[in-house]
Amino acid sequence: MDALPIQEDSRSPHASEVPGVMHACGHDGHVAMGVAAARLAAARRAPGTVRVLFQPAEEGEGGAQAMVAAGVMQDVALAVGVHLWNELPVGTLGVKTGPLMAAVDRLRIVVRGRGGHGGKPHRSADPVVAAAHVITTLQTIVSREVPPTLAGVVTLGSVHGGQAFNVIPDEVTLLGTIRTFDADLRRSMPERVSRIAAGVTEALGCRAEVEVRPGNPPVVNDPEVAERARRAAARVVGEENVVEPEPTMGGEDMAIYFERAPGCFVFVGSANAARGLDQPHHSPRFDFDEDALLIGTEFLLQATKEALG
Repeated sequence: MDALPIQEDSRSPHASEVPGVMHACGHDGHVAMGVAAARLAAARRAPGTVRVLFQPAEEGEGGAQAMVAAGVMQDVALAVGVHLWNELPVGTLGVKTGPLMAAVDRLRIVVRGRGGHGGKPHRSADPVVAAAHVITTLQTIVSREVPPTLAGVVTLGSVHGGQAFNVIPDEVTLLGTIRTFDADLRRSMPERVSRIAAGVTEALGCRAEVEVRPGNPPVVNDPEVAERARRAAARVVGEENVVEPEPTMGGEDMAIYFERAPGCFVFVGSANAARGLDQPHHSPRFDFDEDALLIGTEFLLQATKEALG
């Protein structure tokens, strides 16, 4: 349903057969749980209406927005979502009230200088050096400007500049993300990044162009829906195996649906260290214990029962 550009390093019989592409986040499992739950719910013919969503492009951009634009949230009273979670052991379900996953905004900084000969840097304005200082100084936003009680992350995941070992390039491009929970902090981050990038690059004879593209809002679980989900989870795995997960700075476009209806996003424990099925999401060896699929399916059925009263 939604793969990633990663070469799978697995001997699993269900390993990807497409070079350079794999299911590294469990979306294939999500589809399996959704199909199973839909078939079982339909067979039971409980009163009420349940809409089961199969959404592409969660890993890219626009998946949830396109679904909402197509009208899938029309007349929806509440929403429940699940995600296989290798940070929790199989046999557990993670249910949390309030903020669960962060807002994620995309960051692009182009540092422009004046290229030249690698042996004559005094005749250039080196954007590589300027970009290096920008990368370092941006980390002071979280450590020195953001209140310690608020969560925030600025990560630069791509640095690209130049083609030759002996040439100072004209520009360097930085790509990254800004992650927050607090709405006011989120609104303030573009100015903070722009101020630092402009000041640092100007001091080194360069200039910076900053673009912050808004992404998904934070996933915030509604208290009432979360309590229903907690009761449903307890019927599946027992109260002792319903855990409250720590909020994560990872993002998820389930938040788009929760802007239209109150909802709860639940983590389905899927790790089994004894079988080597505990590798992190988005890694070449990611896989999960398939017993989690049975638990996730039953949870969806119980959550449906709770929702329909």
